[in-house]
Amino acid sequence: MNCTKCHSENIFKSGFVRGEQRYKCKTCGRQFVPTRHKGKSETDKLTAVLLYINGLSLYTIARLFKVTPPAVLKWIKKFAYENYEKAKPKTEAVIIELDEMWHYLKSKKPNCGYGRLIVVLPVSSLTGNVGIVIEQRLKYCSNE
Repeated sequence: MNCTKCHSENIFKSGFVRGEQRYKCKTCGRQFVPTRHKGKSETDKLTAVLLYINGLSLYTIARLFKVTPPAVLKWIKKFAYENYEKAKPKTEAVIIELDEMWHYLKSKKPNCGYGRLIVVLPVSSLTGNVGIVIEQRLKYCSNE
């Protein structure tokens, strides 16, 4: 018998857990039960992925398989990572950051506001130019 972590043969008996013999490795200190297998089978995991693809929610799948929703999400991510290539963009992406878009445009006194609807339209995608359309929305404020 070998340690499940470091594969050392230097192990000794270390009590019982739920009626099964537990062992401890003298080399790395890991405690383990050799007959206990954690986790679900690959068939169950693929079934869960298939159910997710067909529209079942993570929580429902987790309830069916008696696991946590993050475990189901981990199975789905692993399946996607192993079976699908990440799509490569056809053109160069332009990142636009709009920070504090609706914060106080005039003064900080009125609490009702001025807001702007901003729409970004690509004008020429080859050169990376964009056109910005701004519509100012005014709201009557009784504090003035």
